[in-house]
Amino acid sequence: MLEILRQTSRTVFVPLTVGGGIRDTVDTDGTKVTALEIASMYFKSGADKVSVGSDAVIAAEEYYSLGKKLFGNTAIEQISRAYGNQAVVVSVDPKRVYVPKRDATRHALVETKFPGPKGEPFCWYACTIKGGRETRDMDVVELAQAVEAMGCGELLLNCIDKDGTNSGFDLELIQQVKNAVTIPRRRLKRRRQPRPL
Repeated sequence: MLEILRQTSRTVFVPLTVGGGIRDTVDTDGTKVTALEIASMYFKSGADKVSVGSDAVIAAEEYYSLGKKLFGNTAIEQISRAYGNQAVVVSVDPKRVYVPKRDATRHALVETKFPGPKGEPFCWYACTIKGGRETRDMDVVELAQAVEAMGCGELLLNCIDKDGTNSGFDLELIQQVKNAVTIPRRRLKRRRQPRPL
């Protein structure tokens, strides 16, 4: 992947974001490799940003379970501290959960213009992990606020319900997240590292 990235960055002159595997891991020889070290390899090979997905949800769950405390050990915190929060993108894969009334859930609701299958007038956006295969008990507002606190500088919203439907963006999702966080208006300014030759 690093060689593909190096070759691409030599010929494509748009900002490149790389995702997948940006987490603490163990190499095949047993060496521990941190998320920061993996991100650094991507940046040195020509990436402008790295994208974190499922691990962001897991980090947000831990953040809330500990009473909204940051300990500086998540991939998002490590990378944003080293490279600035503009270098960290969180890719969010939420899907709609429809409910019949406002008090049916603790989650942040949207009064939707597109009612559910049983005519439910409200929905919340449940976060997923593992490419949308596993749904978590966390809504998109909770996730957005947690990763913003960790140092994320950009959110990529991918509404599972809209994928492949040719029906446009989920504007209700976008508006809800936009109202909940200040990303990207509060991004740190950091001098861009020159790309390697």
